[in-house]
Amino acid sequence: QVNLVESGGGLVQPGGSLRLSCVASGFSFSNYWMYWVRQAPGKGLEWAGAINTGGTNTYYADTVKGRFTISRDIAKNTAYLQMNSLKPEDTAVYYCNVRLFPDSYWGRGTQVTVSS
Repeated sequence: QVNLVESGGGLVQPGGSLRLSCVASGFSFSNYWMYWVRQAPGKGLEWAGAINTGGTNTYYADTVKGRFTISRDIAKNTAYLQMNSLKPEDTAVYYCNVRLFPDSYWGRGTQVTVSS
């Protein structure tokens, strides 16, 4: 079955960096776009970004553009979210997501807290 496991979250000071990982299994990783979505406390889901199958194109929400970078390692079945210049408003649970039509699969998420 499809399984997504995020890791790499934690507590970081404003201006700091974190790299999140999403290890995927149960589907052909190289054939699907991967997405990162976040949920801040008390708020709804916010799409953060996406990467295409070959890793050649990435797309970002305006709120993270220029600070976050998505990549993928096909050999490791892993997607990454490099987060730089973190702000308190980046505090959220971060999820990776894959859409295998008509279903959508999510990991359990990893908590990122940006605070001094």
